[in-house]
Amino acid sequence: MLKKKRDMEDRAVTQDLPPYFNIAPDGAMTTLGAPVGTAQFASVAESCRRGRADLAARGLDATGERRLRLFSTWEITRYLIPVAPAHFRRVLRQNPDLPQGRSETEGGAKWFSLDEVLRLRAHFGAEGSKAKGYLPYRPEGLPAKIVAVANFKGGVGKTSTAAHLAMSAALDGYRVLVIDLDSQGSMTSIFGGQIADEWDTAFPLLARHYATTLRADNQRRLDRGEAPLPLDDTLGEALKVTAQDVIGRTHWPNIDLIGAQLNLYWAEFQIPVWRMQSRGWRLWDALTDILAEDGVLDAYDLVFLDTPPALGYLTINGLAAADILLVPFGASFLEFDSTGRFFDMLHATFASIEEGENVAARALGREELQFEWDAVRAVMTRYDAAQQAEMAGLIQAYMGPVLSPHRQDFTALIGQAGEQVNGIYEADYRDFNRETYARGRAAFDATYAAFKTLLYGIWRREELARAEAAE
Repeated sequence: MLKKKRDMEDRAVTQDLPPYFNIAPDGAMTTLGAPVGTAQFASVAESCRRGRADLAARGLDATGERRLRLFSTWEITRYLIPVAPAHFRRVLRQNPDLPQGRSETEGGAKWFSLDEVLRLRAHFGAEGSKAKGYLPYRPEGLPAKIVAVANFKGGVGKTSTAAHLAMSAALDGYRVLVIDLDSQGSMTSIFGGQIADEWDTAFPLLARHYATTLRADNQRRLDRGEAPLPLDDTLGEALKVTAQDVIGRTHWPNIDLIGAQLNLYWAEFQIPVWRMQSRGWRLWDALTDILAEDGVLDAYDLVFLDTPPALGYLTINGLAAADILLVPFGASFLEFDSTGRFFDMLHATFASIEEGENVAARALGREELQFEWDAVRAVMTRYDAAQQAEMAGLIQAYMGPVLSPHRQDFTALIGQAGEQVNGIYEADYRDFNRETYARGRAAFDATYAAFKTLLYGIWRREELARAEAAE
């Protein structure tokens, strides 16, 4: 009887033990499988490639094309064009040449493509009340603003923040270019880019910038009677490539893309080789110079750069090109700690470049190099007020104005959208509870509002400075 009682107690204790106790080695061995060789990496990669293609195909239409969904009258009048629904419908009746939309059922709601929404916004901007902001603000004569989204910690919402800001700006009527500098290509996947190799990425643009510098260096060598450095086939081909050659269309009518794929990572090894060959090559100017030279900054209103989660050469190019730097991170100690170290490394990297360049500049009496950004903001992402309010308050106190006061809430819509091929603004609100959709969208709308306030302030400051200089 006593033994039976002891056995029952032992079983009860065993049942309450954590799962890492009493693991049998023989049983563990049966679940192990054979040792893994290098070739199996390729097998796993191929399985993932097939799965990625399958999941991406679910966002395609019957013709195999990626298409942006339609927008209802309710969405347009609530989120895109600030007019009352009755007035919107009245304007359409009075102007039969305007897009009239289409109904899925007899007498049902009207739905419009984004191209049609942009035409309607232009009409209201020209004919509607001047007191309403139908058209987005953009001073004439000023180049596009370049926005880099960066942090060397992964999983902080960097790519999703950049993608949804680009989509927000496009819905607002801006012409947007997205440049993916991350060889993982997540941003490229979001916008449906099909990138064959590194020649369809930003790589040839950086190579062209270096090749142009090398040709100038070689001319100086020839003038001094020295042998020139060879211009290899890669650099010779890069000299023929323009930004327009690598910019691709997306399923958004006013978002274009310079995509990325795995071979882009090769640039991290090639750039330092070029830098050693030509110490005069200003690699940090490469992206900016090419975009300006090829007219990209005049063709678009905003350029969003998604950078790798590391402070390598591609990230340095993106950060140096940027007018606005956004640094997303979560409200946790580890992400706060990592983000602080990121800013520390930013200072060390760019201060080192300035110091190295300015030694020669001072000796030659030239203007010294000084990096400057219109604005730098840290952005708190995936925020849960119930769990993180105290930590967020402490972080705000330490970071001060560099931390945007807006905190991007994590909602059910954000979680569900993360499981889909499409972004939140591409999701059909009918697939969600209306309240869930409105709350989820509000989180990103508020993020865009904070960014747009920053953008407007910068553009207005430049507009006034230019007017003052012209007096």
